[in-house]
Amino acid sequence: MRMCVACRRTRPKQELVRIVRDPAGVRVDQSQRLPGRGAYLCPDPACVAAATRRGARAVRHGLRGADLHDVEDALAALDAAVRTGGDPE
Repeated sequence: MRMCVACRRTRPKQELVRIVRDPAGVRVDQSQRLPGRGAYLCPDPACVAAATRRGARAVRHGLRGADLHDVEDALAALDAAVRTGGDPE
């Protein structure tokens, strides 16, 4: 079980989207197996919007040391993917 950093609901790991900080920056971890610090979000536009609206503070906390712009870019990609049903890049 993992907790969404936006809505704070606990859900099975497989139901959440992981965002990870690695040496290349911040990105969506579709396989949920990449090494590095991670934060989990519900694949729900409302949760992604809440994380974005709050300045990605909760996500940045989960990704300790991540650059704000990298987090915002990853959230924007995730938001677009959630809304269109595609894969975040």
